[in-house]
Amino acid sequence: MTAPHAKPAGAPSRHVIPALSFEVTGAEPERHAAVPTLRFDVEITRTGGGPVRSVSLTTAIRIDVTRRHYDQRTRAALAELFGEPERWATTLRPLAWTRTTVVVPPFDGTTTVGLTVPCPCDAELAVTKYLRAVPGGEVPLDFLFSGTVFFDGGQGRLRTAQISWAEDAGYRLPAALWHTLVDRYSGGSPWLRLSRETHDRLDAYRTRWTLGTLDDAVGALLDRADGLRAPSPAAPATPDIPRTPETTGAPWTT
Repeated sequence: MTAPHAKPAGAPSRHVIPALSFEVTGAEPERHAAVPTLRFDVEITRTGGGPVRSVSLTTAIRIDVTRRHYDQRTRAALAELFGEPERWATTLRPLAWTRTTVVVPPFDGTTTVGLTVPCPCDAELAVTKYLRAVPGGEVPLDFLFSGTVFFDGGQGRLRTAQISWAEDAGYRLPAALWHTLVDRYSGGSPWLRLSRETHDRLDAYRTRWTLGTLDDAVGALLDRADGLRAPSPAAPATPDIPRTPETTGAPWTT
């Protein structure tokens, strides 16, 4: 952190603006969270100035997608996000994950604060698409810190200083940790958002073809599209699927 003002001559050291450094030391699933959530431990060290009364710490987390290798299968899965691999030299850009704020209590030398980060399962989000496409290895993360430091200004006064955006830290998150956490909540069945009309048409298809679940219906449609399964001779090749009036709402199914 860069102090906005120089230390006045003869000022007591306890009144000097604190200088802080940051390091992400670990990550683990947040227990008993209602949704998949990771907890990142951030170690904050006072490298200069006086004791800290508190910190309103804002952290922006992004994925630096350029800092890892991708095999051929992963490149194909990421084509929707970044285009064809031949263009990645110009199309690869960091993905914003989240932004969170936490209040750090008073400390003098070093303290550790936990940042809780929800892990959305919505397959339409770019971050989710990326993390699902990366089954192994590590995910390179950037933590960008900002916020306000509160400290003793002397004579009982509370003073503040801003944390510079130049303060950051990197962390390599094991991809398996994210997959294990999300699968624990979803039971290995990612959620798929459908419009009401599409959901009803799919269910009508399932009933007409005597399929057990909606998952079976989607699998059958994909197999037929790929030419892996011939239509049943007892049923028309393209069954009539009744259309229902378009309605609002998007039911979730697996």
